[in-house]
Amino acid sequence: MAIILRLDVMLARRKVKARELARAIGISETNLSLLKSGKVGGVRFSSLNAICAYLNCTPGDLLEYVPDNEEKETERQETA
Repeated sequence: MAIILRLDVMLARRKVKARELARAIGISETNLSLLKSGKVGGVRFSSLNAICAYLNCTPGDLLEYVPDNEEKETERQETA
């Protein structure tokens, strides 16, 4: 089971740069980059709330559940 953060997709849809979002919600660009890449073990609700408020979206717009077998297929497609 995997929860995938689709922050990069929402940033593109809203035409917002990561730097702009990081400054607006008060986190470092480095931490936002780690969040975008999925290299974090969790997300604080306060951060998720701030991201959703700034991007005018819901947590469901940012988070996606992918079962194990689909996750492996998605990873293969993304690296191809």
